[in-house]
Amino acid sequence: MQEYKLKRGHSPDIERIYEVLEECFPSDISRKGDKLVTSYGVMKELSVWMNGKKLVVDTNSEAEGVPDEVILDTNKRFRNFLYKATGYTAKERVKNAKKAVSK
Repeated sequence: MQEYKLKRGHSPDIERIYEVLEECFPSDISRKGDKLVTSYGVMKELSVWMNGKKLVVDTNSEAEGVPDEVILDTNKRFRNFLYKATGYTAKERVKNAKKAVSK
């Protein structure tokens, strides 16, 4: 499970997150309480929800025996989802995580 800070201008609205999920992963998205749940590629389950102003993402993956193309596609879509949902690039997310740990 990982928490991500949202960039200014990216609202912590679960409906906006739903639309981003829908755009990035062409799969069924279900609602379990305040969580959005889907599966795609190597991710058996991708759960997303808001914790205050932070996006929480929990993934359950199974890459054994899966073709490389599927793994690469899943990773690309996941990074794209995080960028669109948080407004931060992968490099910026790493920087934010390091800053949070050093506090």
